[in-house]
Amino acid sequence: MMKRIGYIVLLCIVFAACKDKGNFVVEGTFKNAAAGSKVYLFGIQKDQVKPLDSTVFSEKGEFKFIHSTPVVDFFRISSGHSEYMIIAQNGDQIKIQADLADKNLGYTISGAVEADKLEELNKTKNQYMVKIGEIQRSFDEAVAAQPDKRDMIMEQMRPAYTQEIDGLNKAVLKFAQNNTSSLAGFYAVNLLNPAEYEKELVDYADKIKSNFNNNAAVTEFLVKMAKLKSVQVGQQAPEFIINSVDGKPIKLADFKGKYVMLDFWASWCMPCRQENPNVVKAYNAYKDKNFTILGISLDKDAEAWKKAIAADNLSWAHASDLKDFESPTALLYGIDAIPSSFIVDPNGKIIAKNLRGAELDAFLNKTLR
Repeated sequence: MMKRIGYIVLLCIVFAACKDKGNFVVEGTFKNAAAGSKVYLFGIQKDQVKPLDSTVFSEKGEFKFIHSTPVVDFFRISSGHSEYMIIAQNGDQIKIQADLADKNLGYTISGAVEADKLEELNKTKNQYMVKIGEIQRSFDEAVAAQPDKRDMIMEQMRPAYTQEIDGLNKAVLKFAQNNTSSLAGFYAVNLLNPAEYEKELVDYADKIKSNFNNNAAVTEFLVKMAKLKSVQVGQQAPEFIINSVDGKPIKLADFKGKYVMLDFWASWCMPCRQENPNVVKAYNAYKDKNFTILGISLDKDAEAWKKAIAADNLSWAHASDLKDFESPTALLYGIDAIPSSFIVDPNGKIIAKNLRGAELDAFLNKTLR
């Protein structure tokens, strides 16, 4: 009996030793997959997908990929319009199941540490997505029954919808904070809106600085968060020189001693143009209270920029590098969406960011008394 147990143990050791550590394996079963139709494996590099392999579904909707990766990284399984994120490293034996008819793109994944963590995150997300989907269906049904009362129905359902969205974001953030040594945690934190969770993202970046040294996506995130940290409220606003609308250089230092709002916008940006009346109102109300604005455009077309300034009655100083999001000034301030704004105090310190409409008026009214 002792010899028999020893033989089984030996077989287990041999089997483990024979496991291929130079590749990872993904085995999947997708419902509603047409036999012979294609399924693809993609790599993800700097928000770009790179095709790595493809195969066809069996009659049972099964497929298998064997691939290698130098570091633990993100990959995507894709078929038709359905896409599923996985995290893998060499030695992993991952199993994934999905239903191609599921519009919510739900899937289960297992077989490795990162896969199990990703499955945990997916379950957390799905709990909220089911509730959000129910609210959306109730809204659609109510509007279909009373189309003339769409706005009223939206206002009635908005609190419940907002509550579930807030709950989802908080759950995702908690997962990320509890899994700083896992790429699944990194994936989770990137689901959050940077405009709403700036401080939390910067704090998270500090916690994972040395956890994923060879991962390109993490490195890019850390660089971005370092820039974002440098322009948080309480930091000194980075100095810059930029050409004005008439071609003369403007420096941030030119506004020392005043409260100045750096307003990043563009003529082609509809949310910016819609916000401009609020900015005009704020400027006119507080321009005699040591407050001014410097509009920094991300336009490339100088004529379109100048026409928008005139059309929107933007009567303050304006400047632009005319390089879109590649503007050195925009890059310095970490601008990846517009409108974006920073309020800088007379000593050059950032005291507020991205205030809109009534919030902007309330802040200026309190600050400039």
